[in-house]
Amino acid sequence: MKTQLPSTAVFSSSEIQIHYKRPLYDSMKYICQAKDVVRIVREFSNENQLDLKEFFWVIYLSNANRVLAINQIGVGTTLSVSVGVKEIFQGALLTNSAGMILIHNHPSGTLRFSVSDKQLSSKIYRLGKFMEVTLLDHIVITSESFISLSDEGFFFNF
Repeated sequence: MKTQLPSTAVFSSSEIQIHYKRPLYDSMKYICQAKDVVRIVREFSNENQLDLKEFFWVIYLSNANRVLAINQIGVGTTLSVSVGVKEIFQGALLTNSAGMILIHNHPSGTLRFSVSDKQLSSKIYRLGKFMEVTLLDHIVITSESFISLSDEGFFFNF
């Protein structure tokens, strides 16, 4: 009997399947402005933790701006949160998204985008063009309010 090399056994048994069923159209939430995003994130997240540490979410959207899914990408410290770009796009591809919105909180209450926030947005925007997934906005929320890069005109400067 011929023995199989361990690497051959692993690769010959690998299989990838994608399963996704979008929510019923009439039950899907609709987004037309930043405050709609903030309302959805506040429903999804634990409001009592917004001042404790940073969280990072992505909302995946259909072509009609209906919410396909919301994904918590990372949980950090009071100073930062680590974000995996690959994980952001995995969610976009698995849900067959046409668009996405990035959201994170600032526990300090500061309603300003950091340089790294803008750099991440720019990177996701450029990668999204290749993947045919439009980055529509990046929003920072605090327990009191929010700020939107799109409302600030940032996305029109790429």
